[in-house]
Amino acid sequence: MIRELIGIDCACDPRSVGLARGYIQGHALVVGQVIVGSKSEDISAVVAQWMLESSGPVLLALDAPLGWPAPLASALSTHQAGDYLASDAHTLFRRSTDRFVRTKVGQQSLDVGADRIARTAHLALQLLGNIRARTSETLPLAWSPDYTESSAIEVYPAATLRAHGFDPRGYKGKAGEGVRRTYLDRLMEFVQIDAEPRLLVENADAFDSVICLLAAADFVRGLCYAPPQPTIARREGWIWVKNGRT
Repeated sequence: MIRELIGIDCACDPRSVGLARGYIQGHALVVGQVIVGSKSEDISAVVAQWMLESSGPVLLALDAPLGWPAPLASALSTHQAGDYLASDAHTLFRRSTDRFVRTKVGQQSLDVGADRIARTAHLALQLLGNIRARTSETLPLAWSPDYTESSAIEVYPAATLRAHGFDPRGYKGKAGEGVRRTYLDRLMEFVQIDAEPRLLVENADAFDSVICLLAAADFVRGLCYAPPQPTIARREGWIWVKNGRT
């Protein structure tokens, strides 16, 4: 059975969005196509077209928070300007999954409640809405590998890299080309990359979109940490990352 995947490295600027298309067949993860967005092309149109060309359910793996901290919403629901906030900043601005990934994998994600990543999260949710409109798919969040309709998950490339034994420090930007080249060589030992390798070396967003596919493959194979508190995860979102037992 072929499991079709799309990795999306989300960003506020469409020119910084990486998109990767791939699939799992048997034991192999195959990366077939990788592109970088532009101002002239609607990202949702590209993803929707890929989905419409697919033969079965597609799993979208997005590098962006898909929810906000529940304590923040509770604290602000009745807050008035100047009032005291009893909770500490980490409790308010970090989700349960952010703390979990930091503890289990050793990689701290940005605080969606405090950092500029909140704008990326907002745009990611808009993107999902636009894809739903273009495909007429409901695109729910997947919570187990046995999803039966096209679905989406949240992933975090830096955590996925670390979970696979890579050091994510220094691989971003122009200065990270050498690191990405080295990491790509290692990835190709267990990932079949049919897309143009040069783009992955030259562009960190394209590289991240492939790591999103790797995270999606981990999820499909049942290798990721599941949320210990499912109710909170469904409210705040959950970062799916490979567990340390495999």
